[in-house]
Amino acid sequence: MLPAGSRLTRRDEFASVVRRGRRSGRSRLVVHICGGAGDGGPRAGFVVSRAVGNAVVRHRVTRRLRHLVAPRLTQLPSDALLVVRALPPAADASSAELAEDLDAGLRSAMRKLSGSPR
Repeated sequence: MLPAGSRLTRRDEFASVVRRGRRSGRSRLVVHICGGAGDGGPRAGFVVSRAVGNAVVRHRVTRRLRHLVAPRLTQLPSDALLVVRALPPAADASSAELAEDLDAGLRSAMRKLSGSPR
């Protein structure tokens, strides 16, 4: 579970990360990350649209992603904002497959972020 202080909650925060951040796509999810957005430690948010499935499926995917992201937040820069967007294949994926895509997406997005001027 993500503590309340580690969550993105406002629409403008999500929009800013998706618009300004670095993106890395995988088969089941897309990772957006940006830095330089304040204090309080890294924060994360999730986008799981109706294209993924019905409400039960969407909530299951969100819970799995929250569980996977929580320990990885400590590996991010202290000012990082992260948005993880689930794609339709995430509905049928195991937690291990989601973890694999998340790790690969984070590595790629962090590499892009560190190589770009802010």
